[in-house]
Amino acid sequence: MVNQSDLPFRILVRQYDASLVYTQMLLPERLLNDTEYLEFHRRGLHDTPDAPVVVQLCGNDPEVVVRAARTVVDKADAIDLNLGCPQDAAGEGHYGGYLLEKKDWPLVESIVSALSHSLPVPVSTKIRLCQNTALTSDLGVRLEAAGSSWITLHARHVSARRRRQGAADLEQVRVLKETVGVPVVSNGNVRTWEDVQANRKMTGADGVMVGETLLANPCLFANVTPDPVKISLEYLEVCREHPGTATMQTIQTHVRHFVDHHCSRRSWFNKFRAALGRCDTIDAIEKLLRVKVQRWRGLPPLSDGDIDDLEEGTTDEDGGGPEARDVIARYGENAASSGDVDEALAGLSILS
Repeated sequence: MVNQSDLPFRILVRQYDASLVYTQMLLPERLLNDTEYLEFHRRGLHDTPDAPVVVQLCGNDPEVVVRAARTVVDKADAIDLNLGCPQDAAGEGHYGGYLLEKKDWPLVESIVSALSHSLPVPVSTKIRLCQNTALTSDLGVRLEAAGSSWITLHARHVSARRRRQGAADLEQVRVLKETVGVPVVSNGNVRTWEDVQANRKMTGADGVMVGETLLANPCLFANVTPDPVKISLEYLEVCREHPGTATMQTIQTHVRHFVDHHCSRRSWFNKFRAALGRCDTIDAIEKLLRVKVQRWRGLPPLSDGDIDDLEEGTTDEDGGGPEARDVIARYGENAASSGDVDEALAGLSILS
């Protein structure tokens, strides 16, 4: 979710029943040494529109990670240590998913312990499967002991070349859940609301985290399939309400994902992508959507009064009610002690 978990997008998915959202993974060294980077990401951490929000950090130096966390903790409801990033940069910098080897566990434990003892908010961890899959639950036990208030498992191995590496091994989420005493969040294999339900039933996890699927359908947790133009316009409006919290490139990418989800095979899609790339303002993107994209879809231009009905299809009446929207059943007795995060984890659906 690099450069995709901006404030406007987090607000958008919160409006459609995601109950807890994460920032993108922030780099500690840049938070400490790059004033512009720090100011931009602090500006994207407001007190109410997307709260509760978890700030995600990486790193391999306990002191540096703690110092970086202190630059944003006043605007965070929790801090997450990313131990799952598979990108080449993480391998080169020795952080993220490249800290999962057993030889690095003492280092990981020291970072989690330093964070949990230094900050006034809960600390969580997001991991992938260890190279020796059977060791994953052992790592979970050690993370819990070090102070991780909950653990998210993306049940795939680290691979910079093939991020997904086939289907996630959700059985390992179930094993982790049965092994540790803190809440466990399952990540992987979700494309629809029905997948969310099936994931929880199979794993027994306390919550389900969804990343890339939300880029295409930010209304997933409301069990709604939105019209691509109307959800794009809604996102643009949130961007206007919170200027300076998303770059033009990020805004363009979100709109492309929304339209791609429904229209990537249409004859005009490549023309749309080229036109979107030429837009340099929110107004230009809005005009493209309201007029040209509508025309390419064989529909009349949209006026302000035409976007009230967001939904493209119909909501499953058996799956879209309040019960269906509670993606986590309950936060167990061993949960972290933060009111806002506790409440969110009582019905959790996560962006990361």
